[in-house]
Parts: sequence; C-alpha cells; structure tokens
Amino acid sequence: MAKEQLAVIEMITNMILGKTNGVSKVDFTPQKIPFPENLPYEQAFLRATPESQGVSSEKLIHLLSNLSASPYTDMHHFLVLRHGNVICDCSFAPYRSGIWHISHSMCKSITGMAIGLLIDEGKLSLDENIYNIFPGKVNPLIKIFRPEITVRHLLTMTSGVTFNESGIVSGNDWLESYLNAPVTGKPGTEFQYNSLNTYVLSAIVSAKTEMTLEEYLRPRLFEPLGITRYLWETCPKGITKGGWGLFICPEDMAKLGQLYLNHGMWHEKQIIPADWIRESTTKQIDSIEGTYGYGYQVWMEQRLGSFEFNGMLGQNVIVYPDLDMVIVTCAGNNELFQNNVMLDLIRDAFPQEYQASEYALPENPAEYHKLTHLVHSLSHGPSCMPQIRRGGWAKKSGYSRSHAIYPKYVRLLKDLDEKCYNINPASVGLFPLIIQVFHNNLTNGVRQISFQYDKINCPDKFCIHFLEGEENCTLTASFDRYIDNLITLHGETYLVAVKCEYTTDADHAPVLVLDMVYLEEAMSRKLYLHFKSNELMAHWSESPGKELILEGLSSITGEMTKLPLYGRFLEGSGMQFLEHLMVDTIEPTVCGTLAESDTEDVDIEPVKKSL
Repeated sequence: MAKEQLAVIEMITNMILGKTNGVSKVDFTPQKIPFPENLPYEQAFLRATPESQGVSSEKLIHLLSNLSASPYTDMHHFLVLRHGNVICDCSFAPYRSGIWHISHSMCKSITGMAIGLLIDEGKLSLDENIYNIFPGKVNPLIKIFRPEITVRHLLTMTSGVTFNESGIVSGNDWLESYLNAPVTGKPGTEFQYNSLNTYVLSAIVSAKTEMTLEEYLRPRLFEPLGITRYLWETCPKGITKGGWGLFICPEDMAKLGQLYLNHGMWHEKQIIPADWIRESTTKQIDSIEGTYGYGYQVWMEQRLGSFEFNGMLGQNVIVYPDLDMVIVTCAGNNELFQNNVMLDLIRDAFPQEYQASEYALPENPAEYHKLTHLVHSLSHGPSCMPQIRRGGWAKKSGYSRSHAIYPKYVRLLKDLDEKCYNINPASVGLFPLIIQVFHNNLTNGVRQISFQYDKINCPDKFCIHFLEGEENCTLTASFDRYIDNLITLHGETYLVAVKCEYTTDADHAPVLVLDMVYLEEAMSRKLYLHFKSNELMAHWSESPGKELILEGLSSITGEMTKLPLYGRFLEGSGMQFLEHLMVDTIEPTVCGTLAESDTEDVDIEPVKKSL
C-alpha cells in the first residue's frame, strides 16, 4: 500500500478515536484573513423589479418560500439575475449580504477559465501530455508503463488517477503524489470526480506562466470584472488549490455566470474566448448517475442548453442561456453535488416548458411588496427569540424546554459570572470538524470555559471565554439576536455569529445552548452546556455533520480493507463499530469541573417542573 494511503488511514483512525491535535501530515501556514469590510465593492449589478425583466414576483416568492421552508436545505444566499439585472437578492439570517462565502468546488469552473485563456495565448494545448509538463516530478520507471494523461482528461475528470481528495491529508507534495499515483482504466473513458485533477490544472498554469493561478487570473479575469474581495488558498508548496479553497462574494459569483452568459464579453471586452465557453459548456462525458453530464470543469443542467458551476453543500452558479438568467446559491445543505433537493426545487421552478417574457410585464406592486417583505423577513430573522416551550424534545435527545425562560437565564448568568471550568483533555474545539480538515487547522482542544455577565451595563448579552490550546477566544452571545464575533485560531480568523438559548435537561437542570454560525463557511455548530453543582458537561454538534461525514467515511474505508488487519476487522460488525466511534468524534461530549479558586458550589437550582 502506498504511503499516502497509509497516511490517510492513520488520520481517519485518529479521528475515529477522537484525536485531531498533531495528526496532520501537512505543514500548516495561516492563510484565512478577516474579510476586508472597508474595501469598496466594484461593479455592482443594477437592481430591478422582476416584472420589469419579464419575470413575475409571484414565481420568485414561491421559489424562495420553498427553499426556506424545506427541511433539506440550509440557505445562506440566493441571487437571481435576468438580462444582467438583479431581480432577487436574499441573504438568510444570520448570514448577511456583502461578505464572502466559501465556494468549495464551484471554483473548479474558474480554474477551467484559466486553462481556456492559456490555450488562447498559445501556451498550452488540450492534448498535451501532463507528464511532459512536469518532467522532474515523475519517476522515469513509472512513466514508461503509464498511459498518457492529457489536459483534456483533467478537464473532463477522466484521468483515472487514484490520488484523490483523501490524499491531500497525506503530505506536502500533492503534485508529485498525483503524478506518481496508479492509474485505473484507460484515461478519457470513464468519469471519476477527483478534485486533484483540478489542482493539477492549477499547477499547469504555474508551470506555464511562473505565476500562481490567482496571480495569473487577477489582471485577466478578476480585475476586469471588479472582483477584488476574495481569498484563494494555496497548498503547502504555494500552488493555488484550484478545485477548492476560494472565498468569494455571492454577487461576484454571479458576475462569472453573467460572463459566460455573455459568451465571454464584459463591458464590450472579450474576457474569455467565446469558443472556449461554447466547448467547455458542451457535454463531453456522461457523469454521475442522476446528473446531466460534464463539460470542461462545468456541469450540465437539466434544462436544455443550461449549465452550472457547482460546489458541495449548495454553492452554485446556474446559467440558463435561453432565459438570459443566472441563479446563485450559497448554502450548508447536508447533500453534496447536483442530485440534491435544493437544485430540484430550482429546476421545478424553471422547467423546460417555462418561458420568461422577452418584454416587461405590467408592474405588480402588491406581489412585489410581498417579495420584498419575504426577503426582508428572511434576511433579518425574527425580531426576538420565540418562546421556548416544552414537548417532544426530551423523548428524542434527553433535553426538555420550559416556559418563562427570561428570569431563569438571568439568574443563571448571574450565578455563572466570573466562574471558570477546567475541561478534561480532549481534541474538541470551537471549529466544526469539516472546517478543521478543509483548512488543515486542527484544534488543540478546549481547556477552559469561563463566563462573564454584566447585568447592569449589558443585561441583554454575556461573554463566554474559551482557552483552546494556548489561545484565548471570547464569544459574545445574546438571547434575542445573533452577535457577530471574530474567532482566531493559529493565526486564521473566521467570522461567527452567536446566539444563545436557555433550556433544561431531563433532570430540569439548566442548559445553555450556543448556536455558532460560521458566516463565511457552509457550516454551523451548536454547543450544549449542562450545569449541575460544580460540574459542567459540554455536548457539541455540527451541521452539516454526522450523515455527511459518515458518507465520506464509508468511501474511505475501502482503502482500509486493503490492509489485512483492517480487512478482517471490517468484516461483520466492524464498520458499525467504527461509525459509532466516529459519531462520538462528530458529536463529542466533554466534562469539566469548577476551577479550584471557585470551589464553592455554584448557586444553580434546577427549574421546577411546570404543573
């Protein structure tokens, strides 16, 4: 078994055992900076009523309502353009407009744009053998017996290379590992989604230009479109990740879709060659079952002639050329790619038989008012926290809820003021597990949790202090609204909105529930803090979480079966046991005790059972 496979198995095993600190084989360099709030936004689209662009407000109300109401969607941003004008723009609270969002694999299509530019400049050809581009990276003996892999194979996800997403946790030199990895089947024949194909395309841009992908695209794509507020991560070798790692504003995502809708033209200047757009958005290969085919780093869509830049969990730029329409979504769905509920709802709204008017419709002030009211409601959320009521919750999770929460939470916070709890050693931190893995920023574990509450000067909010590893982090929370916080871990800064609830457990002891929404990511996390005497029990969960991670685990365990020990273990009930342990990692529970300086009992009485 290759060392990369062994490294992956080792890391997965450690995570199954609840260990994250010190398990990465990849050097960590801080990259995630705070969003540049003060940088002005450039080249914003004009806003218009839907009716003025030939679309009814009623249709958008129906679609927006379905997206927000579906239990299978977690919408963050939704944007619709018609004729180059924004006719619907909604950020779902606590997410807000004007800040960047992780794009995941949506940015693969941007890397494809760079390849089109390189070819247009005469620096690259579709049929060029990638092993000839990196001669010093390939073992000569391996190259002799290796089938030829071309740029076209990378673009269409048909390389057959076995070094895939899981391998990026195995070491620093992803390019060398990819080029020397085994190849299954005949390249060019079978679609096998592999983000490292796109990463190698980024490496090709660097090899041909002596610039990173981001540096190459900045004057050719980003600056002409007014895309200035973005961040694209690099690998440990300084190569832009290409297939993931891009933070970008939703409206800038829409610019990329509009650029392709305009056949590569932007303000009367040809940015991307029209021939490349036509070829890249044409089906080149059948893709995953239930999807509609794949072009050059672009997914085909259901509607005839339509296509999509797609990223996992709901990051999409959907282009309907026949409707002259672009739709952008950012979300945190618990589903991966094209065959998901969110996209089905959008497809249902714009089926093949739907034809938008080429002319303006009569204005409909009543329906447009309903649309703007809906957008405002979704963007701002409820004005205050709804009353928590008992019923049903205890049967499912052991928690119960009670009436009259406000006096109780004030009492609890007064009792917790200046209290500090030492947490038993565990690799559990503020960041969701998926964020840690994606950014290679793994936790050292929360060591202490303390509280601060000033009822006189700040009665509506309180502070929770976390000591994670050697770093202090303070979260400010409120019971009636989300409060934005900046969390810094190992030099990387993330924006997180925090809101708190007060409830009780099955024994009627108080519980604080912290809802932590990572506004630049597709993830959120909840922290349940149970208080009893001098003890604290902290239960963590994340969304999307258990189902998604276990799905990924099941695919990786195929590598484990190649080892005799793991193979025998996974027979029978071994896999179920691994999944059980992994759930404890995804949804861990850690305990703590009141610090010695505060050994007196915390004056917290259980809420009396309602009659």
